[in-house]
Order: sequence, then structure tokens, then C-alpha cells
Amino acid sequence: MVATLKDVALRAGVSTSAVSRAFTDGASVSAKMRRKVEKAAAELGYSPNFLARSLTTRQTKLIGLVSNNFHNPIFLEVFDLFTRGLQDRGLRPLLVNLSDETDPEHSVRMLQQYSVDGVIVASSTLPPAFAKGFRDKGIPVVNTFGRYASSPDVHVVGIDNAVAGSVAAKTMIARGYKRLSFLGGPESATSTMDRFRGFADEIAKHADVTCTHSFAAAYTFQAGRAEMLRLLESAPAEAYFCGDDVLSIGALSAIKDKGLTVPGDIGIIGLNDMEMASWENINLTTIRQPIREIVDSSVELMVAMMDQPDRYPEARLFPCRVIERGTLRPRVQAD
Repeated sequence: MVATLKDVALRAGVSTSAVSRAFTDGASVSAKMRRKVEKAAAELGYSPNFLARSLTTRQTKLIGLVSNNFHNPIFLEVFDLFTRGLQDRGLRPLLVNLSDETDPEHSVRMLQQYSVDGVIVASSTLPPAFAKGFRDKGIPVVNTFGRYASSPDVHVVGIDNAVAGSVAAKTMIARGYKRLSFLGGPESATSTMDRFRGFADEIAKHADVTCTHSFAAAYTFQAGRAEMLRLLESAPAEAYFCGDDVLSIGALSAIKDKGLTVPGDIGIIGLNDMEMASWENINLTTIRQPIREIVDSSVELMVAMMDQPDRYPEARLFPCRVIERGTLRPRVQAD
């Protein structure tokens, strides 16, 4: 038989309400009473039913964790950090795979059915209106890796993708490359648009540097490989800024298959610095997006909104930096 709250009360010699208070964060209960209840619960193997308790507290502690790019290996790290971060704070993640969905209405209805206390939209490709759809229904929301705005409609945590694009261009120009190209993810993705804009704006400042661009069908290895194979059929650029590490790794595969070398024939720089980028057989020069710091800040904001749902939306930006490895040639030394 599964032990009940009443069984614990009888074993501890206290009322059922005392047991309930002992397992409720912030409830008024003495340390002595809590120890007595916890001892009785341990002896009986009792675990509190959080879903049943939510009927009284009106809080489920469920947080919807919503994403639409499960094919990108970086999200294995993202989900690991999010689930552990939420669980460490007594919250329970409910993972939702959006696939190709861009209309928030279905996701809002589904998460309302689960009575989630908040939603984290972990996506760099969805438009800002997607996360706003949750806020419009009164659900606290954080858009992690979302599009930066000085006055956002919802809490946004991530990087300035336009700045990241500019950093990529500066890095390539400092190594003497003159014919540069941007190989981005889906053209409609906000991260793609912003990274390309920053990249192109920086190159426009240099009269002797040219810029071309193309877009892969998705942020995946296969899409990056297919697009690079297509580009190699004509005159390729000297170096490519691939707007994501997984695109970069696909591009490296295509370049190798064509009998070319990196960085001897073509230079590559990525973005994210996922674990795979540091593997010896990849050794990708990339722009590090501080994933752990972004996730921790997102969880901190979500916890704060549990107590203050009407907290004014803010944008939290984290700086990027170049991680030097082996897919770009060395910097040009000044005379």
C-alpha cells in the first residue's frame, strides 16, 4: 500500500494539516515539527503529491520548456542545463517540441491544459510575437535566445546576434580574407537575419572586401553540408561565416569530400561553441555563446516571476567571444 498523508500524521502523532504545512515551502511550521514529520515520512516511504497540492496552492510548479529545433545538438546541452536548473529550484520542466509550428495558439492552449506556472521559449528562430502569445494569455514567459530589443514585450535573454555577425566579419578581415561569405540558417529565422545584418554592415566599412550570402534550409548538419556542396560547384569564397556550429560542421564535411582543406583552401568560423566544436577532428574556430550563463539567467527570471508575474519585461544580453582553433588562418601581422 502506498503511504498517505494521513498515515504520516498518525505515525508522527500530529494533524494532517501539520504534515501538509511541513511539505509546503514557506508554510508556518516549527523546525521540531518538520523533523518529526520528515522522519515519519521517511519511515513510511511517503512522497507528497504535488499535483494534488496544486489544487490548494494554485501552483503546479510546472514550467513549459518550448523549443522548435531538436535536430541541433546544441539543444542537448541547453535542455540538460534547463532541466537541472529548474529542478534544483523545486520546479518541474514540461518539454514541448514545436517541430515547424510558428503560431503560438496551439502551444498556448496545450500548456494551459497542463496549468503551467510559466513558459520558457528556448528558440533563436521564432519571431518575438510567439513568446508574446503566452504573455497575452497571462502566462509568465521568458524568451531564451530571443531577438534583442531595447524595450521587449517579454523577458529576453541571450546575445545580440547582429554584434555576433560583426565580430565574425572583423575576425575574418583581421586574417587577411577579402572574399567573404555568410552561410546562414533558414532565411526567415530572426537569428539568421540579425547575424547576416551585423556581418554585412561590418564588411560594408571595408572597400576592399566583398561579401556574398546564402541560406541553408535548417540549422542542421545535413542542411549545412548540402548548401556548401552547392556553393562549391562554382567559385567559392575565401572564408565563410556559418551562422551556427552545426552548419559549420556540415560545411567542413562537404569541403573535405571535394578534396579541399580547411583553412588551407577555405576558412570557416561558426557560432555557439558547442562541445562537438572542440573535438580534435573538427577543431572549429567559433564565436562562443555563453549557454550556461544564459540558461541560469533565464531560470532566475522565471523564479522571480513566480512571485511577481507582472514584472516589467527586460532584455539581458551576454557578450560573445572568439574561440581560436584551427579553421581560420592566423591573424595578419602588422608591419
